[in-house]
Amino acid sequence: MKHLTLKSAQQRNSGFTLIELLVVLVILGLLAGLVGPKVVSYLGRGKSDTAKLQIEQLAAAMDLYLLDVGRYPSADEGISALLQNSSGAKNWRGPYLRKDEIPLDPWGNEFHYEPPGQNGNIELYSLGADNAEGGEGDNADITL
Repeated sequence: MKHLTLKSAQQRNSGFTLIELLVVLVILGLLAGLVGPKVVSYLGRGKSDTAKLQIEQLAAAMDLYLLDVGRYPSADEGISALLQNSSGAKNWRGPYLRKDEIPLDPWGNEFHYEPPGQNGNIELYSLGADNAEGGEGDNADITL
């Protein structure tokens, strides 16, 4: 008889109470509330950093194009001049990109290219998540 009462007492004490479960849920909720926004901001910043790296790679390819051809691609040729010599440029030794396609920015939009202007520098940029000029955060324009 004594053996049965010990066994039934152990079975009654082996689970969690409702209060214990609620305390654990509250703690998990607080942690998610504190950590969640940080993780989301890191993910957004990661896309911006990726876009900057892609722009730097495109700019390096443009510099190789400049060394071979003697000029940057025109506005009509655009970034696609890094993959194919559609204008018949002399000394073209491309393709200047590793893949056979022009990369898209992390948000799936095309990069924008403007040939050198009065300052003599090319402009490569992404318009960010909203694909519109201006903006803040993920929507900010990303340039070199």
